[in-house]
Amino acid sequence: MDVSIIIVNYNTCDLTSQCLASVYENTKDVSFEIIVVDNNSSDNSVQYIKDRFSQIIFIENDSNYGFGRANNKGIEIAKGRNILFLNSDTKLLNNAVKILSDYLDRNILVGICGGNLFDEEMKPAHSYRMILPSIQWEMGLFFGNGLNKIVCRKNRIFNYTGKPREVAYITGADLMIKRNVLDSVGYFSSAFFMYYEETDLCCRVHHKGYKIRSLPDAKIQHLEGKSFHNKMSYGKLLVQNESRLLYYRYHHKKSYIKIVNILYLWLNLSRIIFYNRKSWKYELWKRNLRVFRLSLRKSYM
Repeated sequence: MDVSIIIVNYNTCDLTSQCLASVYENTKDVSFEIIVVDNNSSDNSVQYIKDRFSQIIFIENDSNYGFGRANNKGIEIAKGRNILFLNSDTKLLNNAVKILSDYLDRNILVGICGGNLFDEEMKPAHSYRMILPSIQWEMGLFFGNGLNKIVCRKNRIFNYTGKPREVAYITGADLMIKRNVLDSVGYFSSAFFMYYEETDLCCRVHHKGYKIRSLPDAKIQHLEGKSFHNKMSYGKLLVQNESRLLYYRYHHKKSYIKIVNILYLWLNLSRIIFYNRKSWKYELWKRNLRVFRLSLRKSYM
């Protein structure tokens, strides 16, 4: 089999159904299977999806395993030569599965690839990053991504070049990896509940000497939440900060992490000072600072 497509579902019945429909509508001339891993949803999505898409393989978890651990359950039974991790809130816009799979098959040194993502308004969306989390990464955030804009120009998160481009990591929304590479570097780390797990995986793939490429011909819509409430979610910020700290602990020394955390602290403080107190951005960074401090305490307990 060419490709195993793994989709994690958690109370996203309509989105997952749209995603599945787009896969069957657009995927041609490539053999594939779809594995849906449900994280103990309570919205009746399991039965609905089973009734509508009887050909898929379904795994039902007894609790919310998070993103990486749930995908690992799918990997265990996957038969494909290549594996595509596809978010439930995505829709394929063309034959992206074949485009990605064919590229991996033709390029022995490439371990991972992904397509160009578009948001719900069909505007270019975050598809990859040119650098892994690092001091340079934090400096870029501090200066409003100015450093990255200078180095990478407009291609820092979306591929405008019209040709394959080497990148640091592909977002987990549409990441395809060779099965033999995945077996070599290991599955997603179960330590990450959500966020940074794909970054950690890509980092390990880099360390094994494989390249990671962005393919602009593969087009996927990512219906990622853009609402005010999503931006302000305390729980989301907490998980992001904890995963961020965990990533640095996995890949850098303590002295390096101290510098990174100082930069991140200054980033938060500068934004709080800069933004108007009535602005939602002020509240966001103020809340993020509290969450960051809490995450730091938890990481050293």
